[in-house]
Amino acid sequence: MEKITPRLVSWASLLEPSTLEQAERTSRLPFVFPHLALMPDAHLGLGATVGSVIPTERAVVPAAVGVDIGCGMIAVRTQLTRVDLVGRDLAPLRRSIERAVPLSAGAANRTVVATAQPRVAELEALAAEAGFDPDARAGRWRLQLGSLGSGNHFIEVSLDEQDRVWAFLHSGSRGVGNKIAQHHIAVARRLMEKFWIELPDRDLAYLVEDTPEFWSYLRELRWAQHYALLNREEMMDRVLRQVAEFTGTDLVEHERVNCHHNFTQQEEHWGRTLWVTRKGAIEAREGQPGLVPGSMGTRSYVVEGLGDRMSLCSAPHGAGRAYSRSAARRRFTPEELRAAMAGIEYRDTDAFLDEIPAAYKDIDAVMADAADLVRVRHTLRQLVNVKGD
Repeated sequence: MEKITPRLVSWASLLEPSTLEQAERTSRLPFVFPHLALMPDAHLGLGATVGSVIPTERAVVPAAVGVDIGCGMIAVRTQLTRVDLVGRDLAPLRRSIERAVPLSAGAANRTVVATAQPRVAELEALAAEAGFDPDARAGRWRLQLGSLGSGNHFIEVSLDEQDRVWAFLHSGSRGVGNKIAQHHIAVARRLMEKFWIELPDRDLAYLVEDTPEFWSYLRELRWAQHYALLNREEMMDRVLRQVAEFTGTDLVEHERVNCHHNFTQQEEHWGRTLWVTRKGAIEAREGQPGLVPGSMGTRSYVVEGLGDRMSLCSAPHGAGRAYSRSAARRRFTPEELRAAMAGIEYRDTDAFLDEIPAAYKDIDAVMADAADLVRVRHTLRQLVNVKGD
């Protein structure tokens, strides 16, 4: 850990100057206490840095949470082992997962399927309790429950260090979370203008506790965070059914971990009640399970938190980008992507070129930087990779 300023600490050995400058700007907000913590995978984000932990008193920054509220990972360890999958043609398994889970931006289910119905009912009840109508934000939210999205969202079937089979996926709150975030980011910006509050970045516009705007955002934020969690649960159940059908085996779950990495919640640190925003970071209290995925084609990790106080009990959420999407498309070739994905069953398309592992930081370097934050419990290597365009 490096103390960069009295209000900024960092675990990132790979840190671009623009990312550091952005984090310093955010750390100077008057309500940040005691400091902003940069995770090992930190990289430039919108307003606030991706891979940062931002503790605030009596205020929140909606753009710091971001537009994919509650985005995170889920992983399940099954009773299957290497012999159940290795040596077989895994293309049919990949294609069956692609049929079971709607992929890509804007994708949705045709109907609310039976497994999703109780989850939708739970979310309808939570929305009624919170006093808001999610239909006013995005009318298709029910149909998007159980859908993946695009970008760095993925579904994987992997083996751990003992050759046990895991299912692993990454996604968030889909269109409804995006609309909720965009609405409240706009509200925060209008309030800054109304009260003549100057900011170093308009995306650092904030909402103050005990105002109607603050609690309106918190109610919808919490709902969207739960939507994201249930979205991952629904997709995971579908993926496991496809694995069971492919292997002809009734699956047994031995472990399930589901965690956010774009979220805000109230926590106690240094004797104070704070709003802790983790933008591209997971909570990692002592003994708390978590997930740190690598990039497409590399290893992922099931971890256990060490409860580091200076990080506000946090850890990285993945490898972190080294190249922007446009820069990666200019820098790398489809042949390099195929070479990086050798031995992994995936949909061979140029659409994934900006997700090539070389566009991300070295996950081994990230995990080395995180040695004081988490303990590695399992190391996963991919057999099947599914992504949306």
